[in-house]
Amino acid sequence: MLGAMVTLDGKHVSVDDLLPLALTNVGHFTSMRVDSDGSIRGLTLHLERLTRDCKIVWHATLNADRVREYVRQALEGQSLPCVVRVTVYDPKVEMGHPADANHPHVLVSVRGAGALPPAPLRAQSEVYERELPQVKHVGLFGALHARGAAQRAGFDDALFVGRDGFVSEGGTWNVAFVDQEGTVVWPAAPVLPGVTMALLQQQADHRTATVTLAQAKGMAAAFATNTSIGVRPLAAIDDTEFPVDHPVLRRLQKAYLSIAGETL
Repeated sequence: MLGAMVTLDGKHVSVDDLLPLALTNVGHFTSMRVDSDGSIRGLTLHLERLTRDCKIVWHATLNADRVREYVRQALEGQSLPCVVRVTVYDPKVEMGHPADANHPHVLVSVRGAGALPPAPLRAQSEVYERELPQVKHVGLFGALHARGAAQRAGFDDALFVGRDGFVSEGGTWNVAFVDQEGTVVWPAAPVLPGVTMALLQQQADHRTATVTLAQAKGMAAAFATNTSIGVRPLAAIDDTEFPVDHPVLRRLQKAYLSIAGETL
C-alpha cells in the first residue's frame, strides 16, 4: 500500500491500482493550490474542468460533489498551503481496448506548495503542439521532453510555438504578454483553458491575438500562469530579456492574490 498522501476514491491506493495509469497513461487531471486558510481560488472552475474533460476522455459523467469529498478527506491533517492534484482515470483501461473503459475513478494526491510568486522564468522557444490541447491530460511526455531540453540548454522551461509560427503556451502553464500600451495579450492559439488565466482575465484589460515569436520578443513584458505559480514573470525568451518588475505584472500579482478562495 502507498502512503495516505495518495488516495483512490477516498481509500488508500495500491500499486496494482496505479499500474494502468503508469503503463497505459490515459487520464486527465487538475491541480489546485490550497491556501493557508483552506480555500482554493477558482475551485468551481477546477471542478468544471474535471467534469468537462471527463466527458471528452471517458464519455462519462463525473460527480463533482464526490470529488469535493475525496479532496476534503485527502487534506485532513495536511500542512497548508499545499497543492492537491485530482486525476481521473479508469484502472481497468487496456491498451488494446481503451473504448471499453468508461468507469473513471478519482485519484487524489497532495504535495507542498511554494511561495507566490516564484522566481522569474527563463524560457526557450520550441516548436511543439500538445495533443488535445483543450484537455489537461496526463500525456506529458512531449511537454516534459521539451522542458528537459530547455533545462539542458540553460533555461528553466520551454515556450511552445506551433507549426503555424504562433506562440501558444508553456510546458505546464499559460503564457501572456504586456504590449507597449500596457494591455495584457493572450495568445490566440490551441491552448489549455487555464483556471488562473480565466481568473486573471476578470481582473485587467486584456485582448486575445495571434502572437508570432518575433512579436512576443517585442512585448514590454511577459508572464506565465498556473495554479501553482500564480503570476510568474518571464525574465527571458531565448536571448531576449524582459523586465520582471513591470508595473502591470505587479498589479496582476496583487490582483490575483486578492481573489477570494472558495471552500470545499
